[in-house]
Amino acid sequence: MKFELFYWPEIQGRGEFVRLALEDAGASYRDVAREPQGMKQMQALLAEQRGFAPPLLRAGQLVLAQTATILHWLGPRLGLAPANEAARARLNQAQLTIADWLTEVHDTHHPIASSLYYEDQRPEAKRRAQLFLRQRLPKFLDYFAASARTTGRISYVDLSLFQMLEGLRYAFPRAMRRLERRQPRLVALHERVAQRPGIRAYLQSERRLPFNQQGIFRHYPELDA
Repeated sequence: MKFELFYWPEIQGRGEFVRLALEDAGASYRDVAREPQGMKQMQALLAEQRGFAPPLLRAGQLVLAQTATILHWLGPRLGLAPANEAARARLNQAQLTIADWLTEVHDTHHPIASSLYYEDQRPEAKRRAQLFLRQRLPKFLDYFAASARTTGRISYVDLSLFQMLEGLRYAFPRAMRRLERRQPRLVALHERVAQRPGIRAYLQSERRLPFNQQGIFRHYPELDA
């Protein structure tokens, strides 16, 4: 089956979690919005209310939205989720927790409203980032470190944890250097994912967009306490 991914063409964002799964599995897919007229196709799907916002995945007649829902459906088909229903439900639970975590990362630089520029909420962002780095980020890292697998089968949640560490290293390099000293299991998982053939090839390709100041992970030195 050939998949069609619809996501904003300038940023990694939430679509990157789906891309990593597709790339790791060597799946055949189109990144539609990066193609000529692709944005019009994505806007048409949104106008039809096939999803509230990107990412969207189309497989034949099926159109799915929400990163966790897409990965829950893709996982067994790409060999990135177990056959056991209860185990798949636990993976979905973990992915939904990652979605919560990602929202908190976004809110470090846009704590008031996404419609405002960062410069319009800089004092609030600085306070929010300080609390995130001091209180919330260590809790998320500890939670996922407890179940991080350094051997055995890789799941789509493992790929998503790789992306979270990549993004946090970009956004908060000083804080992450300090916090990662206490998280050898997560660091080992990150390195394990990075060496997978499909991921390694993807990271070295032009398909992998660089982090930037329009995405969810943004680097503002004044927030990296």
